Amino acid sequence: MLHIEPVILSSDRLILRPLSLHDVPALGHAANDGALWEKRTTTVPRPEGFGEYVRKALDLQVAGLALPFVTIVKDGDQAVGSTRFMNIDAANHRVEIGTTWIARSWQRTFVNTHAKYLMLRHAFEVLGCIAVEIRTHSQNDQSRAAIERLGAKLDGILRRHMIMPDGHIRDTAVYSIIREEWPEVKARLEQRLAD
Repeated sequence: MLHIEPVILSSDRLILRPLSLHDVPALGHAANDGALWEKRTTTVPRPEGFGEYVRKALDLQVAGLALPFVTIVKDGDQAVGSTRFMNIDAANHRVEIGTTWIARSWQRTFVNTHAKYLMLRHAFEVLGCIAVEIRTHSQNDQSRAAIERLGAKLDGILRRHMIMPDGHIRDTAVYSIIREEWPEVKARLEQRLAD
């Protein structure tokens, strides 16, 4: 059985720290960078909605279903987004990395690579996961490309999977990395981090 506890994960440039209510203002500020709530393929709240967003995430953590993080760039100690372990399947040693968003000015930088490396390493090497899942809107080409660059394999599309905040129905692209693939994925990520 997986036993997931709050933990701080860090690299030389990034910190993933357990989410708390103290992060509400900083997350609202980060989401305002690019008005992320307007993006059709994500579910980032407006700045005034982050109190409820964080409370719901913490409720899932108490229930053992998620471990949410605030994403912090070390240089300047700046909160630039959030991510989490979610849909925790302790009996089957599986987790999903999801609900990931990054302030627009930090997208396509080192942030996502460092965050995914830290989370995947923790999932496979500390938690002993046999598989890690990553999902995204099937139309989110930027997110899908980033997931594929990690080395994740497309498991399939969940058709008509979710009703999004604007009312459209999302098809969800489901990817995974399995334990046997982790050494190769890790080596590739470590090369990218070194570059």
